[in-house]
Amino acid sequence: MTSIDNPSRDQALRGSDFAELSRSIRQAGLLERRRRYYAVRITLNILAMAGGWVAFAYLGDSWWQLFLAAFFAVVFTQLAFIGHDAGHKQILRTRRGNDAVGLVHGGLTGLSYGWWINKHNRHHANPNHEDEDPDLDIGPLAFTVADARAKRGFVRWTVKYQAFLFFPLLLLEGLNLHVSSAQAVWAGEVKARRLEKALLLGHLAAYLTAVFVVLSPGVGVVFIAVHQGLWGVYMGCSFAPNHKGMPTIAAGTTLDFLRKQVLTSRNVRGGRLTDFALGGLNYQIEHHLFPSMPQPNLRRAQSIVREYCGRNGISYAECGLFRSYGHVLEHLHAVGAPLRGRELSPAAG
Repeated sequence: MTSIDNPSRDQALRGSDFAELSRSIRQAGLLERRRRYYAVRITLNILAMAGGWVAFAYLGDSWWQLFLAAFFAVVFTQLAFIGHDAGHKQILRTRRGNDAVGLVHGGLTGLSYGWWINKHNRHHANPNHEDEDPDLDIGPLAFTVADARAKRGFVRWTVKYQAFLFFPLLLLEGLNLHVSSAQAVWAGEVKARRLEKALLLGHLAAYLTAVFVVLSPGVGVVFIAVHQGLWGVYMGCSFAPNHKGMPTIAAGTTLDFLRKQVLTSRNVRGGRLTDFALGGLNYQIEHHLFPSMPQPNLRRAQSIVREYCGRNGISYAECGLFRSYGHVLEHLHAVGAPLRGRELSPAAG
């Protein structure tokens, strides 16, 4: 992954490029709400979750519950995708309506909607910015060589071998999301603090009660570990291909909105199954350019955006799903290389 630190004056000032693209998107009607689509999708998600818990109660204290743990990892991620879309005001016309949908889905998954919104909005404003994108500030990982060199202690060791540790670390992402949510809510960093406290505590109480009333302690602990671990892996695998391994933006660099969003994002090729599995995040370029665009419209927008970028000489990154993970791992391995080099050759550097 390279760093964008010296754009041309022409690139930095061509804000009208996005205005032209935006007109084309609006004329195609791609920013119109898709309420029926979301009504069906939300209903199916709720039915899947309810059906899963009915099956959970029916199976009782059995190791077969681990298959349901994997099922719930999928359902929780699909619910999180709806929360993501609500946060971007894709579902309903009003902020209040979207926030209500987001808060409910945050409660169902045990996440703070307000915490996530604050963090994700900062990411969208400065994608892959080396100082301002919170998604580049991940403790045990480094995405630039400078960040890798600054690590100390045990974290420095994880960065050395971060390409090998990346997927195992995702097993802890679910726990990290819960802990970060609770910390933000109890620190008063969200607007609806009392409501979000109640939602998080209600989720925790209902979840633990269901698990340990139905399951014996040993099976219950393993069920939670499998569910939360696989949920973290699924969430991480859905978000990681979008920007990791793409160029970063150095401090002091100025880019127009269009290039800032396109040059730092990567799309993932695939059909309807990929769209479902990644919640539409595979159209990351279009999503970053038009964050309020309903998820089902992103596929249609792609041809317009891709053609426009090609006509204007703007690099448009796209690859298959497994190749996207390859790019991520190759970048992580390259960033950790200087630390491994010093370990192998203390006199070097």
